[in-house]
Amino acid sequence: MKVSIVIPAKNESAAIGKTIEQIQQLQLAHEIIVVNDGSTDQTQQVAESAGAKVLTHPYSKGNGAAIKTGARTAAGDIIIFMDADGQHDPQDIPHLLKKIEQGYDLVVGARQKGSQASIGRGIANSLYNNLATYMTEHPVEDLTSGFRAVRAEKFREFLYLLPNGFSYPTTSTMAFFRAGYSVTYVPIHAAKRIGKSHIQPLKDGVRFFLIIFKIATLFSPLKMFLPIAVFLFMMATGWYGYTLWDAGRFTNMSALLYTGSIMIFLMGLISEQVTTLMYKDRN
Repeated sequence: MKVSIVIPAKNESAAIGKTIEQIQQLQLAHEIIVVNDGSTDQTQQVAESAGAKVLTHPYSKGNGAAIKTGARTAAGDIIIFMDADGQHDPQDIPHLLKKIEQGYDLVVGARQKGSQASIGRGIANSLYNNLATYMTEHPVEDLTSGFRAVRAEKFREFLYLLPNGFSYPTTSTMAFFRAGYSVTYVPIHAAKRIGKSHIQPLKDGVRFFLIIFKIATLFSPLKMFLPIAVFLFMMATGWYGYTLWDAGRFTNMSALLYTGSIMIFLMGLISEQVTTLMYKDRN
């Protein structure tokens, strides 16, 4: 099987050359594609000098958009996605490919303890993983890792679902679970990145909450909405029991809680049907 390496890069001239050189030393890749996402430094020149095929966006479209550009262009049967900033060790690529050879469709490099860039991001990733585990009923070791190997044909089925921003790993992982494809993990250690991070704490704090809801809606919305509906229904029943005993009447608060419970359940039911249509076989 041909292997394509796709590396999204934005202003990564300090690290991209070394990353490409280390990949070439493995002699595993049919091609190395660097998607230059509107860089304002020498990323394109450094990558081309190192021997990579460079695709350039005229302006920055986002990490997910770069991934989609690379996936559409890649000629390999297997695509390896990895970062250009030196966090991902190319020596782990054979371990990912070994799992693909065993029959898996998506292999994710799961970052071990000590790999997180900050305590805050470590806590956020832990919450992502726990929620995804609950939704899929399968252990999810690292939902947001950008170091992964996929079968190209199956990955392209979900390109229309992928966002242009940083949450493409979350979306693709949940899409593979939803489609019933085989997903597994390989332990890796993520090193400290070379250069300046593109993460913005305030902006990405908002993104954190959006991803939480996106995880739910991508896989099974009803599984997220139903517990909330049941909780409101129990509150309504408890309040009704109290007011019936205390004042002998049915109050507006009980009616509001019952109505809210029914509305949330129906929203979940409708969202479940919409999600099913999203994953309908487009072929």
